[in-house]
Amino acid sequence: MTLPNERVAWFNGEFMPEREVRIPFRDSSWIYGDGCFDMTRSFGHKLFKVKEHVQRLYRSLKYLRIDPGYGPEEMCRLSEELFERNRHLLGPDDDYWLAQRISRGVRPVEGDNLDHHGPNIVLECMPLPFRQRASLYEEGIKVAVPSARRTPPESLSPRIKSHNYLNLIVASQEVHAMDPSAWAILLDINGNLSEGLGSNIFVVKDGVILTPHERYVLPGVSRQTVIDLARSEGLRLEEADIDLYDAYNADEVFITSTSLCLCPASRVNGVEIGPKGQVWGPVTRRLADAYCRLVDFDWVAQYRRHLDPSAPSRPF
Repeated sequence: MTLPNERVAWFNGEFMPEREVRIPFRDSSWIYGDGCFDMTRSFGHKLFKVKEHVQRLYRSLKYLRIDPGYGPEEMCRLSEELFERNRHLLGPDDDYWLAQRISRGVRPVEGDNLDHHGPNIVLECMPLPFRQRASLYEEGIKVAVPSARRTPPESLSPRIKSHNYLNLIVASQEVHAMDPSAWAILLDINGNLSEGLGSNIFVVKDGVILTPHERYVLPGVSRQTVIDLARSEGLRLEEADIDLYDAYNADEVFITSTSLCLCPASRVNGVEIGPKGQVWGPVTRRLADAYCRLVDFDWVAQYRRHLDPSAPSRPF
């Protein structure tokens, strides 16, 4: 039975209360991180770019050689139905992350008595952390670079959104040990900026926007949205090798992610970015305004309405 205030999830063919979802302990994602996922979000209780996120999910599945048993169209339909089943639980100024999570599943073991082997699939909604992150839109993100390098594409493609986030988690833990409010952005194997946990980085210098080459990062849907907006606004944007010298001397730095959309960075390794006291540079502001127009919703104001000075700013 689903309680009146309880979210539902979709698990292996059935909608059910979240508390009833059970993943076997021999699931390959639990044992090896062998699986992938994707996430979109809503704006004003309306889902954004479900199709694009699901298409990226299926590119990850193809790379991992996992067949979920049905195609992107059905995944989109199920995702939208799940959102509708949970929409009524949203407060007037809240929104959801919506995730599709797929593991390779459980290989049969003699005597396991399981009814289901093969991929385990979970679709779920969870509230976005507005209160915890609201201060980032007033103060800017503090970016810090850990000693751990991003897994190189020669070892494992960073372009898949897999369940194995240990590289990014270990790097983030190192940064949080020094500053719990900082966000980790890793260098790639060549010493250039790459990405962080669920986040892409952009720098602006003399009106030109630069972002790391796609080969070395997960090509975020929000990243691509900003690239498209920049070009529609007549701004020059290039993929490039960006090192710390470029970041320290940038006029502006900003981060994109599904939850944050676009958020200014105020410091990189303690170095203040842009003019003293500047949080929102003109290019960052212009792109954020264009993003709000695209989704027909002011998500910057939404974050600011949740502002609580006592809430720590944490990336996850």
